[in-house]
Amino acid sequence: MQTIRYELLDAAGGKVALVTFDEANSPINTMCRQWQDDLVELVKQVQLDRPQLSGIVLASAKTSFFAGADLKATMRGTADDAQAGFAVIERMKQQFRTLETLGIPVVACLNGAALGGGWEVALIAHHRIALDNPRIQFGLPEVTLGLIPGATGITKMTRLLGLMGAQPYLLEGKLFNPQDAVKLGLVHATVATPEELLPAALAWIAANPKAQQPWDDKNYKIPGGTPANPKIANALIVAPAMLKKTTRGRYPAPEAALACMVEGAMVDYDTALRLESRALAKIMSGQVARNMISAFFFDLNAVKSGRSRPGSAPRGKLSKVGVLGAGMMGAGIAWAQASKGIATVLKDVSQEKADTGKQYSASLAEKRVAKGRMDAAKAQALLARITPTADAAQLSGCELIIEAVFENRELKAQVTREAEPQLASGGFFASNTSTLPISGLAQASSKPAKFIGIHFFSPVDKMKLVEIIRGKDTDDETVARAFDYVQQLGKLPIVVNDSRGFYTSRTFGTYVMEGAAMLGEGLPAALIENAAMQAGMPVGPLAVLDETALTLSVHVLDQTRADFAAEGKTFTATPGELLVERMVKELKRAGRAGGGGFYDYPAGEKKHLWPELRALFEKSDVTWSVEEVQDRLLYRQAIETARCLAEGVLTSVHDANIGSIFGIGFPAWTGGAMQFIYGTGVDAFVRRAEELEAKFGAGFVVDAKVREAIAKFQPTF
Repeated sequence: MQTIRYELLDAAGGKVALVTFDEANSPINTMCRQWQDDLVELVKQVQLDRPQLSGIVLASAKTSFFAGADLKATMRGTADDAQAGFAVIERMKQQFRTLETLGIPVVACLNGAALGGGWEVALIAHHRIALDNPRIQFGLPEVTLGLIPGATGITKMTRLLGLMGAQPYLLEGKLFNPQDAVKLGLVHATVATPEELLPAALAWIAANPKAQQPWDDKNYKIPGGTPANPKIANALIVAPAMLKKTTRGRYPAPEAALACMVEGAMVDYDTALRLESRALAKIMSGQVARNMISAFFFDLNAVKSGRSRPGSAPRGKLSKVGVLGAGMMGAGIAWAQASKGIATVLKDVSQEKADTGKQYSASLAEKRVAKGRMDAAKAQALLARITPTADAAQLSGCELIIEAVFENRELKAQVTREAEPQLASGGFFASNTSTLPISGLAQASSKPAKFIGIHFFSPVDKMKLVEIIRGKDTDDETVARAFDYVQQLGKLPIVVNDSRGFYTSRTFGTYVMEGAAMLGEGLPAALIENAAMQAGMPVGPLAVLDETALTLSVHVLDQTRADFAAEGKTFTATPGELLVERMVKELKRAGRAGGGGFYDYPAGEKKHLWPELRALFEKSDVTWSVEEVQDRLLYRQAIETARCLAEGVLTSVHDANIGSIFGIGFPAWTGGAMQFIYGTGVDAFVRRAEELEAKFGAGFVVDAKVREAIAKFQPTF
């Protein structure tokens, strides 16, 4: 066997089979095809040795126990693979079932993480002993990858925790550490060191010569009851509707998992396993699973591992960082830094404004203390790291200074020239601009090679993504240091090259302006908003424009016109931009902060669409379909993303997909803006884009250069 080591140990009462998972040339154990074949061989050997065995110990030679499925194999699958997938799943589960029904105790020694299929391997055991390390994680996160835990996970967790108790772990992918597992009854004992695992397992085997799974006991009952129990039945009546509200019908995995839980609880154990296998085979062969695995496993790991970090210099950490501007963004950045132990100087034009910026962190800390998520001493220590000031001299010695002032080129140049001299030797300067080209802003710097864009998203304390923008003169060392800084904050860095709006703002702009354009064409505002959210966008385009302020969009439009004019060019505004401009300049609707925009915001009541939109824009003779509205919103963003790749603004698919999901809310079921193209099928995507171009114009053009980029960057597995 190439992935499993098998040896017999002398023990009280007979031999104990020590089964050690040890996949060759891999840092982790996975359910690869070789492991599946080895598992069959293992079971055959155990059956041969059964007369002399008093127990079985499952262990790992890796730092983790078991990592789960071979996801590259899933990525290579197609819709035609469901039947073959069912056979593979059933074959594996047959081996699991044989091991747990031999009539001898099976113990799992959990020396590290056991996630997904790894936790299902652990569930073979009658008794689980874990290393008592709070950083170790167990659980079934499959739904976060578009899959379900169909290798006994659903059936066993439902029978261990009950229909209600198992839901967070099966429908949400909630993870737990060893102590949590003990409280749940999923881990039966813990030890302090890895060396204690095997002796503890052997001792339990000696003390428990006969063992069986709880559901194999003739007196077993599911905790809390089956769906026949009135209390359970009442809860299950609303569960599908609540789930649909969350998934919007776009994520088949949680719905399939719930069905397996409920239907499996109404039949015997072995039938429940078959139901689970059928559901998993169908889900695994579906496109949504491949999309989500692509994004949330492969792309996310590429970002976290530093695939976009240039050079090979050692990772570094910053200890003192200055922030210019104590408004919402600056205050949020200060919180993010102080939370990670970074001394922060928060500067504004007055002490009062700087103090107000610090108060933002005080409010966040206070809420966390009140909820028990932070103790008071840690909150005070965090706040002590933030120094509010109006004195630029306080910035002296900062390794990084980030300006987060208003989106005005002259103002940004002024604060750059004022603060940059205070940098420590070897320090670098960053702008938090969301739209203005970094190369232009760097002209105010005395060291443009050490000037970079670090674009946070609002609210900073909640948004994980940070967009790092390399100007034309920014050197690799500065990009690498910015990358390390973002990871030091516990956030996700993507790296893009300079252009107007960079990647995220530029692409998100197409979403909101396509929505505004549809309103201008006469489509009902409610249709646009609801279709967007049903497609999986977190907020409708008109609501987003209101929240970010219509006046800001008009300011950016005016700045763009001015910049084009300075270059001797003429800027042509899109229909959406012109409609927003009319809303502000003619109709005096500035957005939420200005009292109202596309929505009204009555005090103490829920917001609602501005009633005048119907008379001003809606046309009764316009034909539309929900599918076409959704296609326009998603295709427009995906095409702009592909254009960014073609132009060199983006240089990788993983940055494109993670940036689109975590930065602009592109639907997770698509796997990100580029995976949306690949998942749809490049040829099918281009054909649909051509149809949209014929009806709605140049925003949907996919030219030869863009097609070439789509083909060039398509990942293979």
